Amino acid sequence: MSEHRFIPQLSEDQIADIQTEGLKWTVGHAFDNSPFYRSRLNEAGVQPGDITSLDDLTKLPFTTADDLKAGYPLPLLSVPESDVVRIHGSSGTTGKRKILSYTQKDIDTWKDMFARCYELAGLTVEDRVQVCVGYGLWTAGAGFQLGCERFGAMTIPVGPGMLEIQLQILEDLKPTCLCSTASMALLMGEEVQKNGLLERIALKKAIFGGEAHSQKMRKQFEDALGLEDSFDITGMTELYGPGTGLDCQAHDGVHYWADIFILEILDPHTLKPVAPGEVGEMVVTTLSKEASPLIRYRTRDLTRLLPGQCACGVTMPRHDRILGRSDDMFIFRGVNIYPGQIAEVLGNVPGVSAEYQISLTRHDGLDHMSVRVERKPGEDSGNDAALAKAVSDEIRKHILVRSEIRIANPGELPRSFGKTKRVQDDRADD
Repeated sequence: MSEHRFIPQLSEDQIADIQTEGLKWTVGHAFDNSPFYRSRLNEAGVQPGDITSLDDLTKLPFTTADDLKAGYPLPLLSVPESDVVRIHGSSGTTGKRKILSYTQKDIDTWKDMFARCYELAGLTVEDRVQVCVGYGLWTAGAGFQLGCERFGAMTIPVGPGMLEIQLQILEDLKPTCLCSTASMALLMGEEVQKNGLLERIALKKAIFGGEAHSQKMRKQFEDALGLEDSFDITGMTELYGPGTGLDCQAHDGVHYWADIFILEILDPHTLKPVAPGEVGEMVVTTLSKEASPLIRYRTRDLTRLLPGQCACGVTMPRHDRILGRSDDMFIFRGVNIYPGQIAEVLGNVPGVSAEYQISLTRHDGLDHMSVRVERKPGEDSGNDAALAKAVSDEIRKHILVRSEIRIANPGELPRSFGKTKRVQDDRADD
């Protein structure tokens, strides 16, 4: 499709050829230049010359977040430090941060990859992009800005929080695209409605990511902000940052850049490939990353591959949206539950919003789960008992557990400019 400046139209065979050459280069580069990878490959009995096709990928050992933390401060480094032009770190909350290094070529790859996302969302150089994600050590703000400048649209780098300034920018500079987490988009939508600004802003699109979301949550902020469309973006610090994929205007899965990394979907317990269409853990291998290459890196993100060609015409393969994280899972009375499953259930219940919070406690040796859910604005509080029963019944039906449902007033649950914490697990304290 000639209108794409940044997205290459590649056949499956062309992608396979690029991946084969990139895999061979990555393994050789990591073996020659990274003591960590050389040791890990030697332990696995693999030499670079053993990698001759994509089938050889399964011979390679896995890399994990623990490996990055153990190698702190510059894990996986595979170039001289003098070649590193930037570092970024994860926004992890426990222990050492995961710090990743970038060469100039890595930065260039990242910005081109991100420019593809803006293109896939249908933006033009006439658009104005309000970036409301975190700047600093983490990759979010830098990535959104870098990609936008490469794409050629006007960037307005506001960062998260500062609601008063966000609303002023929306009104005065008339941005047409908002970039934020889904939680931030919800919060902005509530503020726009509360302040009666909808007629005075020019937003048409939102690009959001950073956390699992439900369709209900998405529709809620689309309606509140008066959007024509919104797009789910993927990415992680370890794999450059945000911009590794986007759901296109067909909204039939997330196109990912298979000429830049290989994506496997594996069972998180057996680490074997799942059946086609089954949900598993994303495992990624980079094809040209110089400073901190990834070899079979376990992302902990859960999704599934989608077969066939997308109606939008872009030939890059697709995966489903990120459905949750394997390490977000909690076990309640013997049932494995992901927070996203609760979000999906709420989508079946009219009268409640997308905001929820799960609380887990233990009394007398028995686990209890309480879910607080906000009533939709305009709904009669006199129906709270019926609403609570409807939510409880849906959870029982779809997730097979009993829970106590508490209906909260609109706006009562905590709001976040970033990723909203959905689960409070106090069972160890009881």
